Amino acid sequence: MIPCLDEAHTVGGCVRQAVEALSRSGLAGEVILADNGSVDGSRELAAEAGAQVVCIPLKGYGNALAGGIAAARGTFIIMGDADGSYDFGELPRFVDQLRVGFELVQGCRFPKYGGRIESGAMPLMHRWIGNPMLTVLARFMFGTRINDVYCGLRGFTRSFYDRANLRCTGMEFATEMIIRAAQLGVRTRELPITLSCDGRSGRPSHLRTFRDGWYTLRLFLLCSPDWLFLLPGISLIACGLLGSAVSLWAVRIGPATFGVHSLLV
Repeated sequence: MIPCLDEAHTVGGCVRQAVEALSRSGLAGEVILADNGSVDGSRELAAEAGAQVVCIPLKGYGNALAGGIAAARGTFIIMGDADGSYDFGELPRFVDQLRVGFELVQGCRFPKYGGRIESGAMPLMHRWIGNPMLTVLARFMFGTRINDVYCGLRGFTRSFYDRANLRCTGMEFATEMIIRAAQLGVRTRELPITLSCDGRSGRPSHLRTFRDGWYTLRLFLLCSPDWLFLLPGISLIACGLLGSAVSLWAVRIGPATFGVHSLLV
């Protein structure tokens, strides 16, 4: 499954990698390009390389993936970006883990966990601040064991995807999948992979650092009512009770004496 928006420089190579990996390993599968409105010939290049092209009119990374997954016929689905940053020759490794019972198999790019990031393949802000911070939050808030929540190369079962009922339409679609896996308690596995420099030839990435980071943080809060409502509410109630007690007991702090009128505050 390859979502695509104007990736003519690299999409053909990605499709050929995937087709060759399926053939070499003897896997029965299909390579689907979920095109999100390309105007640079990406669809034609992908079809020539052996992909089944599905046109998705609704814009957004999540919409593209959801449309492509709906068209897929397989029990296992492997997704990866069309910019040449992932090696689709890794597909058999993901399928092997899905076959032994894991329902979500996530790629991990960080060297600390066995992965590899080529020089210049990931912006420094993403590598040292954004991705680690959001990953730590996901682990803390939802109990996931994934160490690279934003990695776009992953495999999952059709049954898990159907149960997950994913709703995000943008880049946060992939993160929502991690959250739902943790909430549903599905078996997950992480595989170290290599992130290569993309082949966009200077064109900007579709990922927008601050916008998509905020969307992900908002998703965390929406998926965790305790963190959004319960804990802040308890904290504010505690502060209110403390302030009321200090005022009613006429507590003196330095030159200030709290009294009944302090309750107005």
